[in-house]
Amino acid sequence: MPRIRTDNHGRNRATAQRRNPVIAVAGRSHPLARSAVTHTVEAVLRGEKRSALVSVSFVGRERMRSLNARWKGRNEPTDVLAFALAGPDGAPTGDIYICPWVAAREARARGLPLRQELKRLVVHGVLHLLGYDHPEGPRRTASPMWRRQERYVRGTR
Repeated sequence: MPRIRTDNHGRNRATAQRRNPVIAVAGRSHPLARSAVTHTVEAVLRGEKRSALVSVSFVGRERMRSLNARWKGRNEPTDVLAFALAGPDGAPTGDIYICPWVAAREARARGLPLRQELKRLVVHGVLHLLGYDHPEGPRRTASPMWRRQERYVRGTR
């Protein structure tokens, strides 16, 4: 639900949604504290000088497999999916789905703390919602989006 602020004269600010991000965190469990998710989303939006209505949901591997099969044509779980929509006043709006099971597997394989990998996925999802993209395959980690993502991950520890 968008936050609406009033100015000193009690009038609604029609642009409040653009200035104040609205972030919802959902899922049966939260492997990353809601406050950490919110802080990470806000850091990216602030850094990009944007605002958005963002929903972050932590889902199990079967739910993620189902989403990935339906929307990407890949019948396997993935770490993160982001679905961007046009929101009120053209502000970006979207849903980010993160699979902690896949994230834990990736973190172990790369020798990283799970918390860091989960923050990376939140940042990655937000950047996709804002219109950034990257190539598939080995060139992915050399892409401008990946470099931008890693800068935010380093800044939100």
